[in-house]
Amino acid sequence: MLQGQKSGGTTLDEVSSASKIESNNGLPHWFVDAQAEASREFAAEPYPSRKDEHWRFSSVKNLDGATSLARPAADLGARPTFEPTLDRAFPEPAGRIIFVNDQLVSCELLDDSLNERGVVFLPLEQALKVRPDLLEAHFMAQPPRLGSKKFAALHKASVKAGTVLYLPPSLVVDAPFEVFHVVTGENLAVFPHTLIIADKESQVTFLDHFVSTDGQAKGFACGVNDLVLRPGSRLSYINVQDWSRQFVSVQVNSTVAEEQSSAVNLSMNFGGRYSRLESISRLAGAGARSDMLAVSIAGADQEFDQRTLQDHLQPNTTSDLLYKNALSDNARTVFSGLIKVERGAHRTDAYQKVRNLLLSDESEANSMPGLEILADDVRCTHGATSGQVEPEELFYLLSRGIPQLKAKGLIVNGFLNEVVDRLSSEDIKTYLRGQITDRLRG
Repeated sequence: MLQGQKSGGTTLDEVSSASKIESNNGLPHWFVDAQAEASREFAAEPYPSRKDEHWRFSSVKNLDGATSLARPAADLGARPTFEPTLDRAFPEPAGRIIFVNDQLVSCELLDDSLNERGVVFLPLEQALKVRPDLLEAHFMAQPPRLGSKKFAALHKASVKAGTVLYLPPSLVVDAPFEVFHVVTGENLAVFPHTLIIADKESQVTFLDHFVSTDGQAKGFACGVNDLVLRPGSRLSYINVQDWSRQFVSVQVNSTVAEEQSSAVNLSMNFGGRYSRLESISRLAGAGARSDMLAVSIAGADQEFDQRTLQDHLQPNTTSDLLYKNALSDNARTVFSGLIKVERGAHRTDAYQKVRNLLLSDESEANSMPGLEILADDVRCTHGATSGQVEPEELFYLLSRGIPQLKAKGLIVNGFLNEVVDRLSSEDIKTYLRGQITDRLRG
């Protein structure tokens, strides 16, 4: 239970001032300079247009409108004590960090031995002061390539609430690390960040939660994560997006997998009015593997805008993308994904599959898978399907006395759980299945 926290947040009007950090606050000069440069870049970059291929089919007007929503947190005045119960938290994590309106509320490493074994699990601002070496080489080191250059610059110029996790070589942590980014209040902008460095032969799972306490509060989220896998490491990164139904969000994911490493990146999308997810996976070492997964449940007038890149730079690498969307009412999804096999990346094995389950006549799914192959001896397949509930499946359940609404829910649940079943941990799978079931119940 968290008490005594006041409302905070960063607004777009504060972007320029965010870069004017005094050197005596303990932050490294390279970070201060990077924020100043990012502020200038944000101001110079134009807003996206649907004429840009990266924004084809997107409702870009949502982004322009969102930037006018945020107002200084000080204007909100004093707020009552906030006590999140976190009823959807993982039961026994290895560590947990909670931010409320971009303010740190708590940070705890629940297994004391992990600290003694060299694990770093810290808020971004603290990590910048005590372990700047971890951040300088990896903090937003990968350029945004899928259209959100302006918003990546905005994030870099504004970020305060972030998490840094470092796993030392050969360490295996079974329980997941868990972070909550909570928004309470109206018309706030937040900038969540996650940096994970899994050193050689280490193994870890990370749960990121993005949560609004008011299901109808307007706001804007601009998040970034950097996932770095050293040779032989294993990382499962899962984010659960449950912003308010009036939220606009942009999330930029970057994964770099070195030789013989394996990355699993699962995005679960439930909230938001307009949510854009850009995910890039770079297979930078021979034998690397990347699984890119997503589950989306969209209703009312929600829009999920998904852009991906599976970038194979070295030979004998594997990537496998599976995105599943369940759409009802007037909801819509956009997917644009590219498998790129760079020169010399022979014997690449890459898959890309997007499946849309349309639960109403008004829902809409736009899918644009693609291939760009510059090497020989590769196996690459891609495809996208959209369809409604099979009448035979529904009839089977109805004939056994299951009400129609519940029968449809069971079908949707089974459709989406195929993605969750790709994970290896039974505890995590059980936990995430519960998340899906909760959202389908409304």
